[in-house]
Amino acid sequence: MRRLRLLGVPGAVALIAALCAGCGSQPAAAGASASSAGAAPALSLAGSEATGQAAWAELPMGADSGPNQFWQLFSRTGDRSWVLATPPDVATNAAPALGGLSGASLVAGLRPSEHLAFSPVTRTSDGGQHWSAGPPAQALASVPDALAATAGGGQLLALSRSGQVSSATSAASAGWMKLVTVRALAATAAGRRCGLLRLTAVAYSRSADPMLAGDCGRPGLAGIFERAGATWHAAGPSLPASLASDRLQVLRLLTSTSGSTALLRADGRSGSELIAAWQSQDGRWSVSPALNLSESALRTTAFGPAGSVAVVLSGGRAAILAGSGGAWRQPPRLPAGRDVTIALPDRGHAYALAPAAGTLTIWRLAGRSWVKAQTIKVPIQYGSSS
Repeated sequence: MRRLRLLGVPGAVALIAALCAGCGSQPAAAGASASSAGAAPALSLAGSEATGQAAWAELPMGADSGPNQFWQLFSRTGDRSWVLATPPDVATNAAPALGGLSGASLVAGLRPSEHLAFSPVTRTSDGGQHWSAGPPAQALASVPDALAATAGGGQLLALSRSGQVSSATSAASAGWMKLVTVRALAATAAGRRCGLLRLTAVAYSRSADPMLAGDCGRPGLAGIFERAGATWHAAGPSLPASLASDRLQVLRLLTSTSGSTALLRADGRSGSELIAAWQSQDGRWSVSPALNLSESALRTTAFGPAGSVAVVLSGGRAAILAGSGGAWRQPPRLPAGRDVTIALPDRGHAYALAPAAGTLTIWRLAGRSWVKAQTIKVPIQYGSSS
């Protein structure tokens, strides 16, 4: 396997609360066993996803932390400019979880913050111009892919902080039903073989079957599971022999019209590496060359059409993968910023989104340099959550 080495790199809420009284769950303790979703990889919840018709980015704005930090959602449809698309009338002190990307449609779940103990769920079909409420979920886990939806948002999956996976239909009057817990999945034949420790992502397969991802305690195995009927079975890729002794974490798992894309972290004696994997329409997986992290920390992740992947690493460095069969390439050093995120809205184009207080600066990759393309001023209501 080829390896690339980096050298450093207020009314709607009240209604939902009434519908979801008592549905909150306590955060899992760090280092928890398979009974919870705790100890998940410390991956930033900032990031971006794109379908080819629309691109989305979730970014923290305002203060660096605390009650005056407000997460914002930005969208870009077609070849238009980026616009602010944050759902109205919901608290955004915590990061949104995105799911159900299809055309200009999206389902967003707001993780609980401040005194909110559940997750409002809202959806749009027009790139964020209009939003409508869905069934509120239990407190969503602090992993990027804690919410999933089928194309069009007819069916929903949610991973809670307690490690429970629930399903629901899009009807606002319908409630969530428990599908499985991390403990129950760990007790299945597939879960025992993996030595499942925790769940890190939910998704739907192209055939609308639930898919879950997690961290395996046994080396050399990628913890991806799919439900067929009432049975969960291992659905992850076969990995190269060079990773046989490494522990694998599934950091991201998304499904688009072209198939499923996963981002894996392998930790072994030789260090840490990132590997992307793609499941094609016939169910077969392919894997990318390994990206050696060296001493770099993974900051943010991005997914684009046709299985493209981008990661931002410490030191202002990044790596972009065009899709299955491609190799990691390094763009020039990123513009300065604390939560810079790359977006891949369509093939051949990359943007760097750099939030700072109430301003989002958007840079376009042009050859070997980043060119400022757009600036968005975001009205931050400081003190509104105090």
